[in-house]
Amino acid sequence: MLAALIKKELIALGRDVHGLAALFLMPVIFIVVMSLALKDYYNPPLGALHHAVDSQDTGAPAQMMLADWKRTHGAPLPLPADWRAQLTNGQLKYVIVLQPGLSDALDADALPTAARVQLLAEPGIDGNLFNALRAELVGVAGEVKGRLESTVAGGPPPPPGASMATLVKAERFAPSGPRPTAVQQSVPAWLVFGMFFVVASMSSLFIQERASGTLGRLQSLGVSTGMLLVSKALPYLAVNALQAVLMLAVGVWLMPVLGGDALSLAGIHWDALAVALAAIGLAAVSLSLALACAVRTHAQAATVGPVVNVLMAAVGGIMVPKFVMPAAMQHVAEWSPMNWGLEALLTALLRGGGVAAMLPELVRLIVFSAVMLAMAALLFRRRVA
Repeated sequence: MLAALIKKELIALGRDVHGLAALFLMPVIFIVVMSLALKDYYNPPLGALHHAVDSQDTGAPAQMMLADWKRTHGAPLPLPADWRAQLTNGQLKYVIVLQPGLSDALDADALPTAARVQLLAEPGIDGNLFNALRAELVGVAGEVKGRLESTVAGGPPPPPGASMATLVKAERFAPSGPRPTAVQQSVPAWLVFGMFFVVASMSSLFIQERASGTLGRLQSLGVSTGMLLVSKALPYLAVNALQAVLMLAVGVWLMPVLGGDALSLAGIHWDALAVALAAIGLAAVSLSLALACAVRTHAQAATVGPVVNVLMAAVGGIMVPKFVMPAAMQHVAEWSPMNWGLEALLTALLRGGGVAAMLPELVRLIVFSAVMLAMAALLFRRRVA
């Protein structure tokens, strides 16, 4: 009987062409758009930014600083007469003004007490990018001052390539796993969103069967509530599995063709990835069953589920990465089931973690699934009886 019920669900699901299109095409579109849009956010191309330099100090120390900047950021554009206007409208990303007295400040024995370098950025520049440029300018100035101090002290000239920058090695740490990119963030984020979006299709089919009396007739034939819920859950778990395969394939093979970074699956624990996807699918289907049993009309089915999903995505780090949220919002995000699923996938795909590393998120997803299934069974009996 279970096989027959599952076959019935698959036939009904196959007829819902628009619902299936939304389940598979929507997350693909989000992955492509967001990965390309955020490509430079994770690895900003500082050297490719259009910039100019207003060199009002022509002394040797100031020119040393300018030469160091050119080595990492490329030659600046010629300073246009209307550079302030171009800076305002974004044609120039930033302008560095080397003010008079900079060479004296760099060559002095004491540390400077007044600004001699001015960084002027266009109004819409990203805050993190602006801070990175400012910090790099401070570092270049300190590098030049250190060289001058070494020369005055009578020490040997520095060897070629010597720099204070070589003293510090900075990298995102992970024992294994790929380098963080927009694709590594977008694929798991929108995969989780797409898996939870089965609520729209499930609710619509549930309303149709209840209105036509199909559910009542099945119960009169002795089909238990548990079997009915299981027969509805299994096909959608299969849909979630197909979504996962498709989204991962999009990240691995389609994104590089479109000019984005490729999703790297090197060094991941496949068993951990499979367990995480299974837990997310169970949570998504359980929530969908509970909401499908709760709604009464097609209008409610078309609005309640999607609204709940969007709210969970908005606060759960799907639409906006959790690490860019304020501290208070990060605490709120930890209450979203989508965030639990996303963190589990990031542990597998980005941090190189195994099942043990994602255990807290897995426990939350399983407990959430159990609560939603119990609620679905209770609501199902009340709605169909």
